[in-house]
Amino acid sequence: MPDFERLFEKHPAPGAFSCRCTYHHRARPSANGESLSGAKRAARNRQRRRELVENGSSHGILVYSKDEPVGWCQYGLREELPRFDNYPSYRQPARESGAKRLWRITCFTVDRKHRQQGVASSALKAALQAIRDGGGGIVEAYPIIRRGAYREYLGTVSMFQKEGFKVVAPFGKSNVAMRRSV
Repeated sequence: MPDFERLFEKHPAPGAFSCRCTYHHRARPSANGESLSGAKRAARNRQRRRELVENGSSHGILVYSKDEPVGWCQYGLREELPRFDNYPSYRQPARESGAKRLWRITCFTVDRKHRQQGVASSALKAALQAIRDGGGGIVEAYPIIRRGAYREYLGTVSMFQKEGFKVVAPFGKSNVAMRRSV
């Protein structure tokens, strides 16, 4: 947890400092959550992240460069990351998951100084190995299909394609749902 905090205290990406990758852990927006100042939202989400870690509902990969955390990838079971289930554009892929365990890869955060150096790709590979070690199943991701998209922190299609993911459905105007089994 201390290295996660070290990375996020650097404000590595727009919104990352205040979110702390808690957004997808909530099925719906928090009451009054959007009216909080950035500092108050960061404090609330810092506490929420600690609670998730303590109860075993937080999974992620930290990437290091010379003992310094420079990247993060969040993954987890569908039940831990329920936010996508409430998007109308997601309903079809959700029905197709069948009886296999469904894992989600939801967020990538890379320190500005380390972008375009393979940090997110390394984190993705490590997350897939952790999922395999955790019993495997279907792995789902929601990468962008165009640069500048609102949900850019979800990764890129090409990064996921290199790891064997296939597009299964559109996801809004700027993203797609992709899957592979591990």
